[in-house]
Amino acid sequence: MPQGEVVADFKDYQAAVAFVENLIAHNFPAGAVAIVGSDLRTVERVRAKMSYAKVALGGATTGAWLGLIIGLIFGSGASDPANAGELTSVESAFSAVIIGAGIGMLFNVIRFAMARNKRGFISSSNVVASKYQVQVPGDLADQAKAIPDHSAN
Repeated sequence: MPQGEVVADFKDYQAAVAFVENLIAHNFPAGAVAIVGSDLRTVERVRAKMSYAKVALGGATTGAWLGLIIGLIFGSGASDPANAGELTSVESAFSAVIIGAGIGMLFNVIRFAMARNKRGFISSSNVVASKYQVQVPGDLADQAKAIPDHSAN
């Protein structure tokens, strides 16, 4: 836990960051500053509904990209296009994309179907605080307080 004197209190993180940026712009030692959040809570924001169609589309997209890479690497040494029975490099790359998309789609759908903790949505989690304090060592507190606060500009 950082030790020192609190030189400013803020309700949101961006305001605390702006205050610290202002301190550093006035040649305050950056390593001496700490932003301490208190009363932490986790906020989970639901972003989208999860369905087999979305899972399949995501798998097909990933598989297609992998198929394209594999098709370009291994299909670049295509044989003479005069031979009608053999694929050209474009055709072999296209085939690899289609096969990769199919395999990726199948793999993702099976993986989703077998998941034990299946949820019907996609979300993202963040840890937020209700209050942020800027702390500096006690011997530098007067120097930090003497710097004009231009963070509101």
